[in-house]
Amino acid sequence: MTSRILPLAGTVLIAGLIGSSAHAHRIEAPLTADNPAFDIHHADIVRKDTTLEFTMYFEGGAGTETPDAHGQLAGAPVWSYVWPTSIDTSVIGFDADAGILSFAVTSHPDFDDTPLFDEDGDGNPENDGRRWHSHWVVLVPDDACGQDGLKVRDIPEGATPSLPKTWPGLPILIDSPGWHPRFTEDSLVVTVPFDAEADLEGANFDAVTAALQVNASVHDPLLCVTDVFEAAGGLKMPGTIN
Repeated sequence: MTSRILPLAGTVLIAGLIGSSAHAHRIEAPLTADNPAFDIHHADIVRKDTTLEFTMYFEGGAGTETPDAHGQLAGAPVWSYVWPTSIDTSVIGFDADAGILSFAVTSHPDFDDTPLFDEDGDGNPENDGRRWHSHWVVLVPDDACGQDGLKVRDIPEGATPSLPKTWPGLPILIDSPGWHPRFTEDSLVVTVPFDAEADLEGANFDAVTAALQVNASVHDPLLCVTDVFEAAGGLKMPGTIN
């Protein structure tokens, strides 16, 4: 796979959150043909009463590629389709202002982080990591992931942060709510139940396809962003949730 590592990813994304205003509704991006399955054509987040509908459209082959197994948790690869948002982290059940609340659809064959759900229906809820599945995650900058890098926020030993009911037990700010992604040849759609009373006025988003990797020490940082395949909005949060 051809990937493009975007420098200053953490700094740019934080700046986008601070400076986003008067943006277009959906995000559109030119096709590059680097990799059709991760090359975003356009993306959106639409609110429909008590749900949010997350969409991405591609040149083709959406969801057909997954990472090769590494053989263990330490160093394991994670591939993802991600919508970073300016929604406050408290809306999902984390502490307020904990970082960049992002909705992600991920595949990682070396571990399963959805212990409450059996995605492949084989009776074993602990062997489904390769199948595409959804999460809420909280992203924060951390130079331990490379200069101006990003990671899923770690939970320090002994800390007791607020966590969603479907937190999977990993020492990071992640939620495993079990909402199923739906792929077609050229699209990804996830319909997510959402608090109808939550105020999303002016909330912004971006659309990113990326690779992450579990740190060799398996903590602090546990999960770093390592490659950005495509950033449809340039990590500047140009989309507005309708």
